[in-house]
Amino acid sequence: MTATIDHFVGGKRVAASGNRFGDVFDPSTGAVQARVPLASDAEVDDAVAAARAAFPAWAATAPPARARILFRFLMLLRDRLDEIARTVSSEHGKTLDDARGSVTRGIEVVEFACGIPQLLKGEHNEGVASGIDSYSFRQPLGVCAGITPFNFPAMVPMWMFPVAIACGNTFLLKPSERDPSAAVRIAELAVEAGLPAGVLNVIHGDREAVDALIAHPDVDAVSFVGSTPIAERVYRAAAQAGKRVQALGGAKNHLVVMPDADLDQTVEALMGSAYGSAGERCMAVSVAVAVGDEVADALVERLAPRVRGLRIGGYRDPDAEMGPLVTGAHRSRVQGYVDAGVEEGAALVVDGRGVGPADGANGGAGAKGDGADAGGFFLGGCLFDRVRPEMSIYTDEIFGPVLSLVRAKSYEEALSLVNDHEYGNGAAIFTRDGDTARDFTSRAKIGMIGVNVPIPVPAAFHSFGGWKRSLFGDHYMHGPEGVRFYTRLKTITQRWPSGVRDRADFSIPTHR
Repeated sequence: MTATIDHFVGGKRVAASGNRFGDVFDPSTGAVQARVPLASDAEVDDAVAAARAAFPAWAATAPPARARILFRFLMLLRDRLDEIARTVSSEHGKTLDDARGSVTRGIEVVEFACGIPQLLKGEHNEGVASGIDSYSFRQPLGVCAGITPFNFPAMVPMWMFPVAIACGNTFLLKPSERDPSAAVRIAELAVEAGLPAGVLNVIHGDREAVDALIAHPDVDAVSFVGSTPIAERVYRAAAQAGKRVQALGGAKNHLVVMPDADLDQTVEALMGSAYGSAGERCMAVSVAVAVGDEVADALVERLAPRVRGLRIGGYRDPDAEMGPLVTGAHRSRVQGYVDAGVEEGAALVVDGRGVGPADGANGGAGAKGDGADAGGFFLGGCLFDRVRPEMSIYTDEIFGPVLSLVRAKSYEEALSLVNDHEYGNGAAIFTRDGDTARDFTSRAKIGMIGVNVPIPVPAAFHSFGGWKRSLFGDHYMHGPEGVRFYTRLKTITQRWPSGVRDRADFSIPTHR
């Protein structure tokens, strides 16, 4: 009998009361391994009510006491890291090493949140006017909701809720219905660490649950990570409902390769950043911009055999470099983009369509066809050359193991490609020239930039977010921006009676 994944509300697992369910696959086999409830409005109401009921006491808990619970939570996460990683891999499909790395990056945000007493310190000025002092501090918002994507079912939730609850909020997490189990296990560990019931809740669902959270009058803030069309919809709806909202959208990350770049280093960087996690990363490099035909030719010559030789396999294969895509439907979508690239005239140097884990090589006699009969949702690495900016494989976020190489005649043309794209999440430049690198970091209209670093994801004590249509809202995730997002600033101006009675002043107060 197929297992059913529970919600987690009020400090415990709660069985679904509705009758709508979705399938959770093992992407490496194509088999259904569990079913997940798709919450009704009533189930969302119950979860929000649990978070709302827990808020007053948790907000009144001293920040050092909250930090002590987070420290215990941190220790449990470190102890259970491999367990959580296996859960992530079994439902998402990414290799175990990749899953461990992603869980570790999430844990780093918990480490950051443990410093919340320092992070919540305000400002104070004595004597802003005669006998008057002014000071400020930050207070929690209330009930915060997080809506997270399938590609990082542990890391992205931990970008959100540790900072939110450290600041004194309660939290309702709606993870992706494609790989929901890690979120429930993490919430259990938080309660084991001493987090009061109702402070962190997990509700499963699809668009119906998302819409219910956005519209709910007792939800004060919404954090979202996903595709740009949905991010924009969530942002508009939540903002219209009067909520604070941050919505991180899609990406088309460029890596500019200058003629003086170390090509060995560059090829290694492109392999890991384009094909790691089967390209299902918002920070994946999906466009390599080669400055000059000589650089482009050398890149293709070096990349092609490496892409063909990718070891593809399920997470149980300890030597696998790239796993399957998350679902058969998503694999079909990515294959559709490869088909379109060929039709639009790009040169498909390496064709990963129909490639599976057999023989351990991309391009070997791997599993063919669609569906579970192919032994999982596998797609080999694909490499395009001579891609033009008007092609869909260049304009759209594919979210798969597809790398497009665009040829630029000059650095300025390469920079224009980066700046003219609608997405502005991440970009990188590989060069030995400090002046070129400095110019790129200054002029690129991008939120996160790497210099000889292909995936410039900031450390947890910095903040994560893009520009243009990669971010809707004013605040980035985690780091100082996360603290600002999950709190309100309050400023107090005070004077104590001194025995002197002032006459009424009908003008705006000033410091005379």
